Amino acid sequence: MKVSPVPPGGDEREARLFAIRREAELSGKAKGLGVRPPGAPFPMASPETGYYGIPMLKEPQWTWQIPLYFFVGGAAGSLGVIGSLADWVGDDYELARKARLLAVGGAMLSGGLLTWDLGRPSRFLNMLRVFKPQSPMSMGAWLLAGFSSAASASLFADIVGDRLGQSVPVKILSGLGRLGSIALGGPFHNYTGVLIGATAIPTWNENVRNLPVHFGMSGLEAAVGLLELMGHSRSRALNALGIISATAETMEGVKLETNHRRTQTPLKRGPSGWITRAGGVLSGPFALSLRVIATLSGEERSSRLRKLAAVAGVTGSLLTRIGWLQAGHASARDWRTPMEISEYAEMPLTSGEEGLDSIEALG
Repeated sequence: MKVSPVPPGGDEREARLFAIRREAELSGKAKGLGVRPPGAPFPMASPETGYYGIPMLKEPQWTWQIPLYFFVGGAAGSLGVIGSLADWVGDDYELARKARLLAVGGAMLSGGLLTWDLGRPSRFLNMLRVFKPQSPMSMGAWLLAGFSSAASASLFADIVGDRLGQSVPVKILSGLGRLGSIALGGPFHNYTGVLIGATAIPTWNENVRNLPVHFGMSGLEAAVGLLELMGHSRSRALNALGIISATAETMEGVKLETNHRRTQTPLKRGPSGWITRAGGVLSGPFALSLRVIATLSGEERSSRLRKLAAVAGVTGSLLTRIGWLQAGHASARDWRTPMEISEYAEMPLTSGEEGLDSIEALG
């Protein structure tokens, strides 16, 4: 930081402004009279009093369609990846076909929910007019459009291939569709975690690094659960994916519970806390325990336990999205959190050149 140069000329008021500016740059404070006249009704915002107790952040304007969009989109992206890998690695055509059907249906429903929240279809189309890699919202719109196209192309190739045979054009379309489903399905199932983390809402921003993995694993667990409930409760590959996602959700729950910062309060208390915790328990330790027991049980009992784990995982995944959205509303209403002083602001500032060196060191 550079100290403001002495003005070469000017009236008394300009000199006064320069003195206040220089005092603030050197000491980190401006105590001079006229900055805040004694007895004036000007509020002094602080973590204790806030600004008249008024929330400093605007609550998210998303309607009820958005948490459902987060849930459906997360499951659809994972289903697209599972469907393609079931063809290329697992050689399970029936599982792959059902996964693709659910992926296409989920992608179409996601587009409908997002358009419903936006109010007019033209608003979604306007989001595709620009491509901004630095904007999670812009990238999300493009991921939705790209994944929907890839999943639909893959399913269309299946239908044409069944009726007209596996010609070269059909094979090319099928390969491109499956490749696109894998390439775009992964980012699509967790981009919503990036989206809400890249905001000023304290609870969301505090977890900006964990949310993409959290939402991604939650979407994977929902996808596995839906396939198991559709008759694939004996697939070892699906059970393995369910164990992986439930383990990740359990670890995420431990991280949230052991973080005692004020920003985490909406995730532990009030309606948003109860919903988030319920979702975490169902999709985490509860589903994980059932799957582990199912692995060690007989075939018939294992199938029943895995269906129960699937219901818990799908329910927990949906509650997780609802809980996080509600926690964002509660966090925005807390006027104290944004006023907390950061670790950089808490560092003492000295006067003179030493103070300037300290400020320069902070960047």
